Amino acid sequence: MADKNNNETPHFGLPEPALMTRTMAEVAERGQRIVGDFLRRQAEDSSKPDPLNIGHAFMEMTARMMANPAQLVQAQIGFWQDYLTLWSNTARRMMGGDAPAVIEEPRGDRRFKDDAWRENEVFDFIRQSYLLSSRYFTSVVQGTEGLDAKTAQKVDFYTRQFVDAMSPANFVMTNPEVLRRTAETGGANLLKGLTNLLSDLERGKGKLRIRMTDDSKFKVGENIAVTPGKVVFQNDLMQLIQYAPTTETVYKRPLVIFPPWINKFYILDLRPKNSLIRWAVEQGHTVFVASWVNPDEHLSEKGFDDYMKEGVLAALDAIEAATGERAVNAIGYCLGGTLLATTLAYMAVKKDTRIKTATYFVTMTDFEEAGELGVFIDEEQLQGLEERMGKRGFLDGREMATTFNMLRANDLIWSFAVNNYLLGQEPFPFDLLYWNDDSTRMPAKMHSFYLRRMYQANDLCKPGGITLLGTAIDLRKIKVPSYLVSTREDHIAPWKSTYRGTQLYAGPVRFVLAASGHIAGVVNPPEGGKYSHWVNEELPASPDEWFAGATELSGSWWPDWQRWVTGQDKAMVPARVPGEGKLPALEDAPGGYVRVMATD
Repeated sequence: MADKNNNETPHFGLPEPALMTRTMAEVAERGQRIVGDFLRRQAEDSSKPDPLNIGHAFMEMTARMMANPAQLVQAQIGFWQDYLTLWSNTARRMMGGDAPAVIEEPRGDRRFKDDAWRENEVFDFIRQSYLLSSRYFTSVVQGTEGLDAKTAQKVDFYTRQFVDAMSPANFVMTNPEVLRRTAETGGANLLKGLTNLLSDLERGKGKLRIRMTDDSKFKVGENIAVTPGKVVFQNDLMQLIQYAPTTETVYKRPLVIFPPWINKFYILDLRPKNSLIRWAVEQGHTVFVASWVNPDEHLSEKGFDDYMKEGVLAALDAIEAATGERAVNAIGYCLGGTLLATTLAYMAVKKDTRIKTATYFVTMTDFEEAGELGVFIDEEQLQGLEERMGKRGFLDGREMATTFNMLRANDLIWSFAVNNYLLGQEPFPFDLLYWNDDSTRMPAKMHSFYLRRMYQANDLCKPGGITLLGTAIDLRKIKVPSYLVSTREDHIAPWKSTYRGTQLYAGPVRFVLAASGHIAGVVNPPEGGKYSHWVNEELPASPDEWFAGATELSGSWWPDWQRWVTGQDKAMVPARVPGEGKLPALEDAPGGYVRVMATD
């Protein structure tokens, strides 16, 4: 669609009959197959009609809202006043005048980046009308009084999901970029989008699994996860990778990294230029990484204590055999950090002092304020989840991926729906999104324990709240120096929740807050200089008080961590080559476990 500021005549293409015929025939054939597969799977699923337990939450909100009609009327009056102003301003613009916007989208909202959303009066009206309606719905929900915290959080979250889904950018007739592309191609973009939609339904076996990137352009071990090393140990739950040195001497203490098993470890080794693993090797560390298995039904009875025993403790034994060193520095990322803290509390009771320093990346140990993931954790949903896991023996990795994507629906769902289905474009090859789509499964026993005892009951932060390997766990017994790094815009592990760890550990603690989110704030190499970080030597009980006294420093936090960890022990030894110790090399990094996909 042309606008008054564009004098060029748009090119209107004509649909190609042969293309239309081929596409419709393909739709009929593939659609029949997809629907049949979906119906078969639905017949096997006995889950409740409201598995997310949304209906009860909205009924309670409605009852509370009706109990205070004055508040609702006040919100409606404000909404209509703004709407009348928008009508008046739009009419003024259509007559050639200027008028300020009544409302603008939040900074960073990329749904309305096309110029026509502002330059064309009609689309500008559609945009602002949607934003006013969105603000009205969310403000009414957030202003409802008398709801308990969990119900209020759930209603707010799913209201925003609905509001995001209704964006005019998500529909053909109200998206100027899509209309322009449709006119230029004669509708070929929509036909291609329909083909893309069918392909995604086939990938999800009847459920929509949006393709976020061109996964044909990536292969683990060939162009991602390519830092040289060897697998030197493996058991049912993990392969332990030792990376090849690039310096003649290395720090005496090896460094072992425990990533989360919710995702695969190579987020820390995507490409050479942003690989934390490669960077640590170049700084002189002997780096070991746990590459967790992608479990199937045979590992359904593996519990959290098994990840302690066959993960952290087994890795420490293997590192000692490979290097002759008992003392190590350890890093835990997200759930891997929760595992590290739990194991350290166990080791404190057993007088096991092999881990000399602990670094926690975006790690929660106190789950009282767990952020929006808490929306998915109530008794009804946990029972439904356990029922599904009981049938298979594990949590399907795609379910976990969908949950995380919903936390950032505009960026990780709707932007790809517009690109793939409305614009008819192929997704761009992006290594981070390939990793994001390379999901992992969760053993049923472990995942149920993790959600119930940590997220739901918050027992981990209570002295003796949980018992693992026959030992009561008390995080306050951890005396090793601890380095906590969190990220300011984290939607998975909110930084104010991770900060609570500073008040738990008995040893010296350093807390650093990085800019950006759960991934980008951690994977932020010094050469990029993209995101800043905040430091504060004081550790008050309040995270807000900590931030008020913090100093912002430009660039990556990685060098700060390097100074901290090497300040604990600067001793050096000749470089260690994987496979030359008591543990022979089993295979080249990144190993076989990481190559197993959730769909295998």
